[in-house]
Amino acid sequence: MNFGHKKLYIDGELIESASGEQFDIICPGDENKVASISWAGKEDTIQALESAQKGFEYWSQIPIEERLQWIDKLRNKIIEKEELLRTSIMYEMGKVWEGTEEDLNSIKDSLKYYSNEIKQRKDIPIPDKDGTHEHRIVFQPLGVVVAFLAYNFPLLNLGFKLGPALAAGCSIIIKPSEFSPLSAYIIGELCEEIGFPSGVINVLCGDVPEVGAPLCESKIPKLITMIGSTETAQKLIQQSSKTSIKRYSMECGGNAPFIVFDDADLELAITHGTGLKIGNTGQICVAANRFFIHESVIDKFIEGMEQKFGNTRIGFGRENNPDMGPLANKRSVEKVHNIVKQAIEQGGKLIFGGQPIDRPGYYFMPTIIRIDNQQAEVLQEEIFGPVAMIVPFSSKEEAIELANNVEVGLASYVYSGNENVLAYFTEKLEFGEVHLNGLKYDIYLPHGGIKNSGIGVDCSTYALDDYLIKKRVTQALIES
Repeated sequence: MNFGHKKLYIDGELIESASGEQFDIICPGDENKVASISWAGKEDTIQALESAQKGFEYWSQIPIEERLQWIDKLRNKIIEKEELLRTSIMYEMGKVWEGTEEDLNSIKDSLKYYSNEIKQRKDIPIPDKDGTHEHRIVFQPLGVVVAFLAYNFPLLNLGFKLGPALAAGCSIIIKPSEFSPLSAYIIGELCEEIGFPSGVINVLCGDVPEVGAPLCESKIPKLITMIGSTETAQKLIQQSSKTSIKRYSMECGGNAPFIVFDDADLELAITHGTGLKIGNTGQICVAANRFFIHESVIDKFIEGMEQKFGNTRIGFGRENNPDMGPLANKRSVEKVHNIVKQAIEQGGKLIFGGQPIDRPGYYFMPTIIRIDNQQAEVLQEEIFGPVAMIVPFSSKEEAIELANNVEVGLASYVYSGNENVLAYFTEKLEFGEVHLNGLKYDIYLPHGGIKNSGIGVDCSTYALDDYLIKKRVTQALIES
């Protein structure tokens, strides 16, 4: 499969980079080249910034009904090209075919949800205690948005930013990951095909000195938003704060605890825990990393997970129908393998897997490691791969201390049949999301973390707050 060459999308046009430089896209499933993209430089970045500013001046002023018509037109084109977009994700990420549906649905749902949500935003009156004035909060578009995207969910991540930005009246510059930029570049092609207003959406990919840093350091953007690591977020904030005060909305991943008590539905917990490790090959910010299992059921839990891992079909391609695909790149394989080695060096017992798979592509075996040393340093690592670190505990107090003993706080999971235990963890867990005896994610549910897992939220009506100015308007009452 070859998708050919893809161009930058800037100021409503598909263009080559000023330098003519190109970048090859390699499929993680077989290490074959599947496309090339125009690789942006500083000149292209400046052009995108200027284009986005002009785009904002237009987009923020047109009637909201017209804005929503354009969003719907783009959504319809995405639906029309669903097969192409899903296929591009499968080849750029090595995802199983079923996994590509989540990406596609997320961008469709985001565009529709925020089109409806922005219509619900009304002025908020504030009572005047003296009866001499009228006050209200009005909402207005913030400005140019720069969105840095992680590689793991190319269109889901894009949709989480594009939906609220467009609905709010902001223009946006999309900087996808160099590991999965293909589907984002195709979105640029769809925008050009339908004649989307110039400058409102811009798509480019390049390296940090030529693209990332200039985007951050410019005074044009009013919001820097990102999905990625804590380290990347810190760098973006540092770069962007040099020149102007900007807003930030950053989802920085986590190190999710998965806590299972002796009175839990064990089969349900095993099924969900296994799914969080196999799904997207564990490359999910909310994937369970640290499995804290009550000492009385830990052997049964390990046995059940080992059985499911052993039955996992690993591979690539729609016709092969695998359960799990490869990791996104060679660097990810090396990182995951090093984490496994560290765990064993720190006293962990390898139960299952633990090695890259010797075949073309970036595959790693689903892996189980039991760690009885609750203070092992490796438990501080976000794995981003199909590895389960399983640790015993004996009491709820011990479990909460272990769970919270990290500097991040995105998702967490608790399985117990005791409502008092669930209430205890609801209050005590230092995570932005607490899932009890199950899990659910959707565009209308807020998704965000605390501590070093970021600021702001993706999804839900709350995400719109990052893209809107809240302006207070006060008017004196004239006595008749």
